[in-house]
Amino acid sequence: MLAVLFVAGSSSAFAQGTKLWTQSRFEEFEKGTPQGVEITSDGKLRNGPNASELITTPSSFVWSVAAGKIVNGAGPVFLATGAPAGVQRVDLDGKGSPRLTTVFESKALAVQVVRLGPDGVLYAATIPDGKVYRIKADATAAIDEANAEVVFDLAEADSGAAEADKAVAKKTEGRARYIWDMAFDAAGRLYIATGGPAAIYRIDVKQGKPAAELFFKSDEQHIRALAWDRNRKDGTANLIAGTDGSGLVYRIDPNGKGYVLFSAPRREITAVAVGDDGTVYAADVGDRNRNPLPQLPVQTGNAGITISFVQPGSVQAANASTALPEGTEVYALTANAGPRKLWSDKDDVVYQLAMAPGGLMALTGNRGRIFVIHEDGNYSDVAHLEAQQAVSLAALPGEGFDGPNSPNVPRGWLVGSANTGKLFRLKFPVTAGSFAYASDVLDAGAASRWGKMEVDPESRGYKFWTRSGNVEQPVRRDKDWGWTDWQPVTDGRVASPVGRYLQWKVELNEDGMVSGVGVNYLTVNSAPAVDDVLVVPGARVSPQSQPGGQPPTVSIAFPNPTQTGGAGFDPNASNATAPIQGQKDRTAVTVRWNAHDDNGDELIYDLYLRGDGERVWRPLKKGVTEKVFSFDGASFPDGGYQVKVTASDRPSHAPADALTGEQVSDRFEIDTTAPVISGLKAGAPVAIECVKAPCPRETNIPVNFDAKDAMSPISKAEYSLDAGPWQYIEPVGGLSDSKEEHYSVSVPLPAGPEGGGDEVEHLITVRAYDRHDNMATAKTLVPAARQP
Repeated sequence: MLAVLFVAGSSSAFAQGTKLWTQSRFEEFEKGTPQGVEITSDGKLRNGPNASELITTPSSFVWSVAAGKIVNGAGPVFLATGAPAGVQRVDLDGKGSPRLTTVFESKALAVQVVRLGPDGVLYAATIPDGKVYRIKADATAAIDEANAEVVFDLAEADSGAAEADKAVAKKTEGRARYIWDMAFDAAGRLYIATGGPAAIYRIDVKQGKPAAELFFKSDEQHIRALAWDRNRKDGTANLIAGTDGSGLVYRIDPNGKGYVLFSAPRREITAVAVGDDGTVYAADVGDRNRNPLPQLPVQTGNAGITISFVQPGSVQAANASTALPEGTEVYALTANAGPRKLWSDKDDVVYQLAMAPGGLMALTGNRGRIFVIHEDGNYSDVAHLEAQQAVSLAALPGEGFDGPNSPNVPRGWLVGSANTGKLFRLKFPVTAGSFAYASDVLDAGAASRWGKMEVDPESRGYKFWTRSGNVEQPVRRDKDWGWTDWQPVTDGRVASPVGRYLQWKVELNEDGMVSGVGVNYLTVNSAPAVDDVLVVPGARVSPQSQPGGQPPTVSIAFPNPTQTGGAGFDPNASNATAPIQGQKDRTAVTVRWNAHDDNGDELIYDLYLRGDGERVWRPLKKGVTEKVFSFDGASFPDGGYQVKVTASDRPSHAPADALTGEQVSDRFEIDTTAPVISGLKAGAPVAIECVKAPCPRETNIPVNFDAKDAMSPISKAEYSLDAGPWQYIEPVGGLSDSKEEHYSVSVPLPAGPEGGGDEVEHLITVRAYDRHDNMATAKTLVPAARQP
C-alpha cells in the first residue's frame, strides 16, 4: 500500500538515492488549494462544494448576511459590516458582475447583525451602542444614523428594567451594550440577543413604534447566538440560545422560560444550529478561568470618555486576527442522551453552524476554512476562503431551500468573511462541475529529476498535472512567476523538467476520488563547496586537547563566519562556524575549514600542502571526516606554505558520479627553528659617578649581543642577572621588526653585601624570541673586579 511507502519516504530529508514525496493524510492535503474538492478527515480528495468570491467590500468584516429574493442567481443581498460600519447591498445579476451599494452608514464600531423582516424591511443592529435600525431595503442612497428609524435601543430597555433601582440605573449609565444576534419567529416578531446585560428582547415590528419586551434574562455576560427548535407538540418553536461567560446552551419556550440544555467546558458558545431530527449543535471556545485577550476600548458618545468592555473572545480574536490558544469544540445535544463531542480543532474558531448536505457545516477562522462535520465524527474541509475568518452565512433561496420552515437542506449559501470583508457563494454540487486540487509545493532541497507518480489503488476518475521551478512560489501577484506550465502526467510519468520545486494538481471526474499521492524524485548531484579555510600555526586540536592539566588553550575561529558561506550556505544551520578550543603548541599547525553540500551528501576531505615557489600540491592527509586537522610543523622545513582542502561526496555516490570542491588557504609560515644569539659580551663593571650628593654608589655591567633568525623577525629579548627575574630589553633603534637585531644594555648591580656589587663574579643570561615563539638562550660570566 502507498500509505506504507509514505512513512518510509519521509524518514530522512537527505536520504541518498531515489526519494518519495507523499501526501495521504488530512494534514498534508490541507496545505494545498482545493477548488470544488473536499478534503476528508481520512485523507481523501473527492468532489465537494464550490466556493467562489462574489465581491470585496470596503470593510474589514462582514459580520452578517441576509439574502433577499433571488431568482436565477439575481437579486439583493445585504451585508452588515465593520471597520467601517454600515450596511452594504450587493445586487447579484446572475452573470458574475455584482454591484455594491451602501444603504446605511454608522459611527458605531460595527453593524453586527442584519435581518430581512417578513414585511420586506431591513433591520440592522449596531455595537457597542446596542441599537436596531429599520432601513428600506430598496434604498438607492446611503442614510446615516440620524435619518434612520430606531426600533430598539438597549440602553433604554436596560434603564427601564432598572428604573426601580436608581443605584443600578446609575451604575449602568454609559456602559457598552451589544447586540449579537437577531431572529424572527413565525408570527413576524423580532428576537434580539444582547450582551451587557445578557438578555433576549422581543419586539413586534408590525407596530409603528414597537415596544421592547424583556423575553428572557440571564446572569451570563452575553447571549451570543440564536436558533429555532421546532419540536414542540403544539407546533410552536423553542428558542435555542448560547451564552458567553459560562458557556450555556438554553432552550427557551414561547413563554420565556429557560432550561439549560448544556453547560459547556468552555466559556463561550459561538454558534448554535438545530437539525431536522431536533438535535441541537453548539460550538464552544475559550478557557472558563481566563480571557486570553485584552479588554476592548470603546469611545462613548461623551467626548474624551473611553470605557473598556470585554467582548466575547471569538469576536476579539477576529478583530485582532488572533487565534485562541484553546481551539474549538462542537457538541451534539440529542434528546434523552448526554452531550456528545462531535468535533474539535486546536487551531480554528467556529463562528457559525448550519445544516448542509452531508452533515453540519462549520464556518471557522483564523485560516478561512469551512468544514462539514458528519454524525460519525468524520469531517471534511470543503472550502478555503481567501480571508482569515468565515464568520457569517445565509441560505440562498431557490437552491434546494424553500423557506424558513422547509425541512430541505439548502445547497446554496452566501458566506461573509473577515480580514478581509468579502462575500462568497458556496454551492454544493448536484451535477458535473469543476473539481480540481493543487498540492502544496515540494522543496527537494536542490535541483532534482522527477520520476513516476504513485497513486493509491482505490483512487479513481482522476487526471494529474505537474509543474516545476527553481523559485519557491509558482505565483506572484496573481501571475505565474518563473515556473513551467502545467504538463499532463502520462502513464504515471512526470514530464516536468529538472527543478528544485514541484507541484501537482488533480482534476476529478464526477465520481472521482484520490486517497494518496506519491512522487519519486532523485536529487541531481551538485558539487560540494568548501566555504572557508583557516590555518592557525602554534595550535593543536586533538583528542588529547581536553581540560585538566593541559597547556594553555587558543580559540580557533573564522574571521567572519556570517560571510564565509557560498551559495546555499546557511551559517545558522549548525555550529559549524562556532569557535573551537585548541592547545598552544609552537610546533603544531591546525587547519580548520567549513564546507556544505546542497544535496546533503556525506562529505570526506583530502588535504594538500604547497610551499612558496612550488607548483605541485603534495598530499598532507587524505580521508579526513572532521572539519579540523592538526599536523606537526617540525616535520617540514621553515618557510611559507598554503593548504588546499578538497571536499568530495564520494561516500554518497558511485565513484563515477562523485564530485569535488576545493578551497586554498591564505599563505602561512612554518617556523620551528630557534634564533641564533651571537657576540654576547659583558664588560667589566663600571661605576657611575654621582652627579648630586648625597647618593649611593651605583655600578653597571655593559652587555652587548646580536640575535638573528632565518625565517621571521625577532620579536623580543630579555636578560637575567645571577638567575634572577627576566627583564625585557629594547633593541638598538627601539623597534623589533627585523630578522637580525642588535642589543646593548647596561645591567645595574645591586649595592651592598647581599648584592655583592663588583666584588663578586656575576652570571649574565640572555634569551631572544622570534615571531613564532622559538627561543634561543646564551650566557656569559663577569669576573669580580676586586677579590673580597
